Amino acid sequence: MNKRQETLRTILVPIIAVILGFIIGGIFMAAFGHNPIEGYRKMLEAAFLNPRTKAINPKNIGEIFVTAGPLIFTALGFSVANSAGFFNIGLSGQALCGWVGSIWTVFLMGDAPKIVVLPVAIIVGMLCGAIAAAIPGMLRAFFGTSEVIVTIMMNYILLYTSTHLVNNVMSESYMSNKGVTKIIGNNGSLRMNFLTQLTGGSRLNLGIFLALIFLVLVWFLMKKTTLGFEIRSVGLNPFASEYAGMSSKRTIIVSMVISGALAGLGGVVYGLGTFGNFFVQSTSLSIGFDGMAVSLLGNGSSIGILLSAILFSILKLGGNGMQLAGIPSELADVDIAIIIFFVAISFVIKYLLAKVFGSKKQVAQVKEIEEKPTNQDQQGGKI
Repeated sequence: MNKRQETLRTILVPIIAVILGFIIGGIFMAAFGHNPIEGYRKMLEAAFLNPRTKAINPKNIGEIFVTAGPLIFTALGFSVANSAGFFNIGLSGQALCGWVGSIWTVFLMGDAPKIVVLPVAIIVGMLCGAIAAAIPGMLRAFFGTSEVIVTIMMNYILLYTSTHLVNNVMSESYMSNKGVTKIIGNNGSLRMNFLTQLTGGSRLNLGIFLALIFLVLVWFLMKKTTLGFEIRSVGLNPFASEYAGMSSKRTIIVSMVISGALAGLGGVVYGLGTFGNFFVQSTSLSIGFDGMAVSLLGNGSSIGILLSAILFSILKLGGNGMQLAGIPSELADVDIAIIIFFVAISFVIKYLLAKVFGSKKQVAQVKEIEEKPTNQDQQGGKI
C-alpha cells in the first residue's frame, strides 16, 4: 500500500463515519416516528440561521467557535497521550482543575492589570491540569498501574475536591451564592468587546484563537521535535525505544503532563472565556469525553481535530433546534455516538475500502497493520 493510498483512506474513514452516523441517526428518527429530513433541516437552521429572518446569524457562528475552543484543547490532550500509547480518560478532571485554578487566581490577584492577571491565570490553569495528569503518569511509569482506571478515579476525586474548595475554602467575598462564584473582572477575562460586537452578542472570546495557536504548536512538537519523535516511538514500541536509548518512563510522564496541561487549558477557556465564573459541577465535564471523541474522529491530527470540533459544536448547538420539529435534542447525541462507533471500528471501513479499491495484497497489509500488538499488549496486556 503506497503512502498516497493510505493518506486517502485516512481521510475517507472519518468522512464515511460521519455520513453513516447521519444516515443511521436518520433511521433512528424515522423509527420513532419523526421526519429525519425535517429534523436535520431544523438542526442546521438552529446552528446557522436567525429564526426570524432566516439569514446567517453571526451570534450562532460565534457560539459554534465558543463551544469548539475547549474541545480542541481536550482533543489535543487526548491526542498527545494516545500518541504515547496511553488512554487519558482523566481529561474531564484535568480540565476542571484548570477551570478552578484560573478563576481562583483571577480573584486572588484582585485589581492587578489585565496584562499581568490573564497570562498568570492561564499558566496556573495549565499547571493545575498538568499536575493532575502527572499523578497517573508517574503511577504508570514507576508501578505499571493502568492509566485508564487511575484517571477515571481521579475524575471523581477532582470533581468532589473542586466542590469542597468552592464551598469551604474559597473566600466568601468571591462567592455570589453557595457553590457559585462571582463573575470575574474584565482584567481576567478572555472576552473582548470587539469580538462580542462582531458576532452579534455571542460569548466569542480569545479562547478559540489560543486553541488555533496550540493546534500549530502541538503539530510542531509532535512532528518536528525530538520529544515528539520519542513520544511517538514509545507509543509504537516502548521496548525498542528503550533499546535505542530513550527513557520510556520519562516519556510516559512528560506525555501525560503535556496532555494534562492541554486539558487544563480547555478548562481555562471554559472558565475565563465561556462562563466567566465557576459553579459546582454535579458530574464530570462533558468537554473531557467529547474531546476524546473529537480527537478520534480527527485521527489525532491538528486539521482533523479542528474540523471535528466544529462539527461537534454544530451538532451540540443545532441539536436544540431539532425540538422545533418535535424531535428530542438527545437524538443529536445519538448521531455523535454513532459517529464515534464507526470511528472506533475504523478497521472495518479501511478493510472494506481496501477490498473494493485495492488488491488482495493491500487487504492483507491492512489486516496485518490492525493486528499488530499495541503498547498495552506489549506491556503485559495492561489497558
